[in-house]
Amino acid sequence: MTTINSRLVGDSGPRIVFLHGLFGRGKNFTQIAKALEPEYSSLLVDLPNHGDSDWTETFDYIAIADAVAEHISEVTETDRKPVHLVGHSLGGKVAMVLALRHPQLISRLVIVDIGPNAGGSTGVFDHLLSSLAVLDLDQLDSRKDADAALREPIPEAAIRGFLLQNLRPTSAGFAWQPNLTLLHSSLDIIGDFPDMGDSEFDGPVLWVAGAESDYVSRDDLPQMRALFPRATLLTVKGSGHWVHSEKPEAFVSSLKAFLGRP
Repeated sequence: MTTINSRLVGDSGPRIVFLHGLFGRGKNFTQIAKALEPEYSSLLVDLPNHGDSDWTETFDYIAIADAVAEHISEVTETDRKPVHLVGHSLGGKVAMVLALRHPQLISRLVIVDIGPNAGGSTGVFDHLLSSLAVLDLDQLDSRKDADAALREPIPEAAIRGFLLQNLRPTSAGFAWQPNLTLLHSSLDIIGDFPDMGDSEFDGPVLWVAGAESDYVSRDDLPQMRALFPRATLLTVKGSGHWVHSEKPEAFVSSLKAFLGRP
């Protein structure tokens, strides 16, 4: 059994479950969750191999989705009401699989800047995780040293900061909190999407894309609607892949509008 770590923000209103992307963690959605109070409470989940959740021996979307579904059932057992599920990037694929396999748990679904793509590109993350993998952790005295060492291969300060939030001091020196070795070796699987057969989720779905991102195309809409017939595509102007952090106000207002519809 895979143990999932999560944190609850807010204690009133319908519950929203947030699933982060590759090398992220649940706390990445803290700002969004606080902006949704008091109308909603939010469960910020660390996916397996990330944050404080268990590591696994292999990467498998169906196994991860089932583990998260079990965690949602346990955490929401007191009210037994379906939750709203929001997933970004890798977390978006987990959210799609979860909704297709456990539709009774989900009221409304929000997928952020990813589609049910088979063989999707992970080239950017290959470069990023490769850069982390060759970093000599034994030579680091501080996270500042790591930032300096990564400045050349990863010149974008915001991306370095996002990645380095996962570098943790231990009694034996610095270590990566996520399962870097497994995630790096599983990029082909992460970029793929499992065959879900004739599964279909017939609840409302908001599909959010960053206008400056190449992860989502309107050409993907037929495939998306084959699995999610009630999917509506929303493109956020001026945003890249990390819509919730690049355009938080637009993201929150879009969530409230979608989740508040009768």
